Amino acid sequence: MSDILDTRGSWLSDEDLDLARERLPIVYIDALPVRVDALGNVTEIGLLLRGRHDGSLSRAVVSGRVLYGERVREALLRHIEKDLGTMALPRVPVSISPFTVAEYFPDPEVSGFVDLRQHAVSLCFIVPCDGDCTPSQDALDLAWVTPAEALSYTFQAEMTGGQGRLVRLALAHCGYLD
Repeated sequence: MSDILDTRGSWLSDEDLDLARERLPIVYIDALPVRVDALGNVTEIGLLLRGRHDGSLSRAVVSGRVLYGERVREALLRHIEKDLGTMALPRVPVSISPFTVAEYFPDPEVSGFVDLRQHAVSLCFIVPCDGDCTPSQDALDLAWVTPAEALSYTFQAEMTGGQGRLVRLALAHCGYLD
């Protein structure tokens, strides 16, 4: 039928996105790529190194918007492939329930999760990746670290906007207590 709207290629213009960000919460996904052993225990966590708008560098998880008409699992796969490459071989969860929901606000006092551009609601997932992960797009590097290293002061200090807190929540969800 020709009256069905194809939304897969729909993107807002920069001006329209800025206008929407001023008036609406935007839906995002956050994904913590992990390596797991045969028992499903997390052995390593993939943390991206990204350049920030102010010129500084920050460690981060995979993150991005859910597009209009896009299923959450499609957005999850698209962002993992965009940031880690097509050979990352992510295992998207059978149940698409997030381990938590993070609310990002321009004001750091509201929730501890900060996005200076907008109010964003992010569905947060832990995603095992079995393949060869290489940073792509705007990611400068990808470091695979142990859970203990990810919880260390060194790595926590490199994460901004609540990303360190998100990693701690993910590891607590997997049985690693902070």
